[in-house]
Amino acid sequence: DRTSAFGGIVALNGLLDGDTARKISEIFTEVVIAPEASDEAREVFAAKKNLRLLTTGGMPDPGLARTAVRQVSGGWLVQDDDTAAIAADALKVVTKKAPGQDEIADLLFAWTVAKHVKSNAIVYAKHGQTVGIGAGQMSRVDSSTIAALKAGRMGSELQLEQSPAIGSVVASDAFFPFPDGLLAAAEAGATAVIQPGGSMRDDDVIAAADEAGLAMVFTGMRHFRH
Repeated sequence: DRTSAFGGIVALNGLLDGDTARKISEIFTEVVIAPEASDEAREVFAAKKNLRLLTTGGMPDPGLARTAVRQVSGGWLVQDDDTAAIAADALKVVTKKAPGQDEIADLLFAWTVAKHVKSNAIVYAKHGQTVGIGAGQMSRVDSSTIAALKAGRMGSELQLEQSPAIGSVVASDAFFPFPDGLLAAAEAGATAVIQPGGSMRDDDVIAAADEAGLAMVFTGMRHFRH
């Protein structure tokens, strides 16, 4: 998403090297944060007057129990942080079509990304990469449509033959209350879906997925970041 990246923050989970630093420098970036940076990367960024490089010295264990705190009018909300993870063998296939191994890998990746996206969150992923995100919308179908739109825009910018949403998988941070959001993903070219399940209309959503030829799995847990 080159438009949203302009003037943004880039985070890495490993060493920042010179080649990566030069690539990041091609677009206006405010902050880069990484566990460590090579001397070459530091030299590249030193030439950028308004770019700040932060090094953390290490990555926290994402599975450790943490507390999340939010300020509200008149007080604070305190809850356990969302550190839950799910393995492939814990996924429940609910459609006639089961996802393939490559799809399962992408589904788990998209599910992890969705945890960090504001609800209502829809994430399209393909080949271990995020290709479209719809975040913070009041309706899940709007998030699904926006994510597909961003995927298509990226395909055009990169001069791809087709939108990367075609052949992608989709993660929804909470259940689909109606089939419309799922069908929007199918229309964009998605082939598999991961979602918590638990809607009163799960049967309708599953039937819609079967009719559209989608594979769908339930996690039994939701993210729902606010």
